[in-house]
Amino acid sequence: MTLLNNPLLIVGLMVAFYLMSSIKILNEYERGVIFRLGKLLPRPKGPGIILVFAPIDRIVRVGLRTIVMDVPPQDIITRDNVSVKVNAVIYFRVMDPQKAIVEVESFNYATSQLAQTTLRSVLGQVDLDDLLSERERLNRDLQHLLDQQTDPWGIKVSAVEVKHVDLPDNMQRAMAKQAEAEREKRAKIIHAAGEFEASERLSQAAGVIATQPLAVTLRYLQTLTEIAAEKNSTILFPVPVEFLNLLQQSSPAEKADSDDAADRSA
Repeated sequence: MTLLNNPLLIVGLMVAFYLMSSIKILNEYERGVIFRLGKLLPRPKGPGIILVFAPIDRIVRVGLRTIVMDVPPQDIITRDNVSVKVNAVIYFRVMDPQKAIVEVESFNYATSQLAQTTLRSVLGQVDLDDLLSERERLNRDLQHLLDQQTDPWGIKVSAVEVKHVDLPDNMQRAMAKQAEAEREKRAKIIHAAGEFEASERLSQAAGVIATQPLAVTLRYLQTLTEIAAEKNSTILFPVPVEFLNLLQQSSPAEKADSDDAADRSA
């Protein structure tokens, strides 16, 4: 009864309770944007302990950590009329908390929608081959465009990465056939180059053998050694080509001698 009859004590308790409820604690990565009677205070508060005098003040907490946002798969028609599905990931953070709250209603939703439209517009202007091979350049272009458009909101886009490009089945089969044909082409070129080099080596070997006739005999003996190492029952006896040439050259001379002998006997 004594406490209820003391109005000063009651007022003091109410003031103490009000002050305790006005104390807010912000983490190191948080800032508090304060609206006092609907007007924005010049500077955000935090981190640490701050006072927010409700209902005069209203606080909006804003995180300063990097946000990783997944861009949903987008249906894109490339410049060479190929329909693909592309999804990406965007990295951004709040640089100016006051702009992020005042200039746009929801900076997370706005950045997500802007990333989707920019992804469709940029990738729709390139060919499929560029989309698959020049991924780094396209990521830089996307990051630059998004950073320019989100700068008035106090948002800094640090990176954009195209994660996956989903191709139609018929396009995958066509690309597989193209890769197979390219490999066959390289195989034929390599085979032709090998044949050309082999012909040059054989030509050089023929020149050496022409100057050294005994080289053919040595080659015959080496071939016989290789055949004998396999324990074959077949015996090959090579006849030199020069021997056959000598026989062909000697045949007309013997015929002429026989004709002369016949004439003398007659």
